[in-house]
Amino acid sequence: MHLGGLRKELDPFFGSSFDTMVVLFFLGIELGRTMTQPSFDSLLLFVTTLMVLTLPYALLDATERPVFGKWLTGRGLVTAFAISSGMILDRSLGTVVPECLRFLPLTLLIFAGMSSCFIQFYALMRLRLAK
Repeated sequence: MHLGGLRKELDPFFGSSFDTMVVLFFLGIELGRTMTQPSFDSLLLFVTTLMVLTLPYALLDATERPVFGKWLTGRGLVTAFAISSGMILDRSLGTVVPECLRFLPLTLLIFAGMSSCFIQFYALMRLRLAK
């Protein structure tokens, strides 16, 4: 199987919005880290994760949209993996990783969010030739 064939098989699950999936991954890690201490911040992170999970489907071109269920399944798997990774990271952070790396997932989330925003604005504002 060539990589193009693999991409065709996985495309209905992940869609073409790879940049928002990276944001979703880091957001899930941060949500998993904060789930051990329930607070208002955790609630806001949960709502934001749900929005980033579902709303990028509206950004896809109407002709290229996959089936919503398959698309949501792929993104849900990435989110579940990220949340479980964040919970594991929170438990082992003090013993395995130095304390200065505690805020690394949030820092990477900020960088991923900024780059995703730039990519989405570029896709929205790029010039298209008239037919």
